[in-house]
Amino acid sequence: MIKVGDTLPACTLQEYSEVEGEGCSIGPNPVDVSKASAGKTIAVFALPGAFTPTCSAKHVPGYVEKFDALKAAGVDEIWCVSVNDAFVMGAWARDQKTEGKVRMLADGSADFARATGLTLDLTSRGMGLRSNRYSMLVKDGKVASLNVEAPGKFEVSDAATLLAQATS
Repeated sequence: MIKVGDTLPACTLQEYSEVEGEGCSIGPNPVDVSKASAGKTIAVFALPGAFTPTCSAKHVPGYVEKFDALKAAGVDEIWCVSVNDAFVMGAWARDQKTEGKVRMLADGSADFARATGLTLDLTSRGMGLRSNRYSMLVKDGKVASLNVEAPGKFEVSDAATLLAQATS
């Protein structure tokens, strides 16, 4: 499992763009994790799935709400990573009103989840291999803090916890 001090895995996530901008085409666009995290402080949080109850009611809204405070604490970007396709993440971004605040990044084949060692097997619930719920503060591609939830819990990966770590 990834730990504090480790470098993020060299993976590619996907991001759906609603409008054309900065040379990006509309539709799924690759996000090279190594390049996108270089020289930045990023609040990363991952969760089991888009549109799921805790994820939609608490996890994403908390980061949207704390956007300004996280920026003031030196966070350049906020990433939400989930084992869903880019189209689902794009629809969820619209639903959660994350534009300009949280980048909704798809880990469609669970490559990032596997590479971090933070997978969650929900096959018995009909959801297959997913990402565990966690948050991490990443500085220049390296993990500065990591908060992994126990199964079925939402206690340490919330935006308030990561904000406290960003300001300490």
